[in-house]
Amino acid sequence: MVKTDEVEKAYQLAKARYAELGVDTDKAMEALKKVKLSMHCWQGDDIHGFLNPNQELTGGIGVSGNYPGIARTPDELTGDLHEALSLIPGQHKVQLHSLYAVTDKKKDLNEVGPEDFKYWVDWAKQEGVGLDMNPTFFSHPMVKNNFTLASPEKAVRDYWIEVGKKSREIANYFGEELGQQSVNNFWIPDGFKDNPIDKQTPRERLIESLDEVFAKKYDEKNTIEAVEGKLFGTGIESYTVGSHLFYNNYAISRGKLWTIDAGHWHPTEDVSDKFSAFLPFGKGLMLHVSRPVRWDSDHVVIFDEALQRITRSLVRDNQLSRTNIGLDFFDATINRVSAWVIGARATQKALLQAMLAPIDDLKKAELNFDFTKRLAVTEELKSYPFGAVWDEFCLQNDTPVGTDWLDNIHDYEQKVQFPRDAK
Repeated sequence: MVKTDEVEKAYQLAKARYAELGVDTDKAMEALKKVKLSMHCWQGDDIHGFLNPNQELTGGIGVSGNYPGIARTPDELTGDLHEALSLIPGQHKVQLHSLYAVTDKKKDLNEVGPEDFKYWVDWAKQEGVGLDMNPTFFSHPMVKNNFTLASPEKAVRDYWIEVGKKSREIANYFGEELGQQSVNNFWIPDGFKDNPIDKQTPRERLIESLDEVFAKKYDEKNTIEAVEGKLFGTGIESYTVGSHLFYNNYAISRGKLWTIDAGHWHPTEDVSDKFSAFLPFGKGLMLHVSRPVRWDSDHVVIFDEALQRITRSLVRDNQLSRTNIGLDFFDATINRVSAWVIGARATQKALLQAMLAPIDDLKKAELNFDFTKRLAVTEELKSYPFGAVWDEFCLQNDTPVGTDWLDNIHDYEQKVQFPRDAK
């Protein structure tokens, strides 16, 4: 177990080192505390949901692994989320999908409404968290020939338009009840496996469908929509209707947020470079922080260079206030609660490291073409003791320091998760 006095001694030394560069570590921790991550509920149950939990995953969605203790009920999933949130410093949000409706009636995706998410709102009030929303456009028989909102079949489009409208009602309900803006993120799996003849018409249909979904106005203090593109997906390798450029333009022209999922781009692209190109024109960003390994494989987020580039860009350009940071990964080869904890804490570490830099001084050096100083200081910062500041941040927020949180996970899985498999 980490000793508190050792953590505080290390922090004081780190504080002094950073002060030499003009960096206030206490202010950095205060800034980090204000950043709310949006935790994705689907890590806890492998994206089964509660409407039809035995439905096969489709739409390019897949989860590998069968680690014991999967959440099967609303109480089990919220219990697992509570455990994860208790091990992550700060106060955060939780993302839901339409398929996580909690109802005692037989309902389809296009029928679920705010009344079917009262369970989640009551839980969120008790937990002190906000709720974000995602309409579910996958794992359903009405995904026909890999098409939903852009389908050539009007009946298919109409079905999914209603799903989208219902999700907006639900997101508005979240905002009204919880007093926090609910981001409602739209991603669809539409496209072709092989080369299409007509690339234009499906996108025109998608524009028409989205415009109908968004026709009703809601107070943005309660909810705002985000649109998410993708390079390709399983089964739509040759053509994605909702491409990045399509949604970039749609977001700007319709006043929506643009969602950038770190796993949805070509592996050689730096997604952090997109932020400063979009934000001078767009309303704001929604991020899905994920870790692609060769493709959109949604590995648990770790403290790697890609994540550090993302957080440095947001912090250095002062864009945190215009950016919603959500997590999006699923791994069933490890304890599912631990995946949340590892990914969230890695994201917070990356944000903190970005904040622990003399940014104004470095910008001034850059403006004066002093590239020597810029390179020298940023290189030295890589070995500065930011880990000691992170440990202090955990201590101040009453969460375990270092790997002490693993003891909580081991105890939780033995007492709560593993017994589920015996039932």
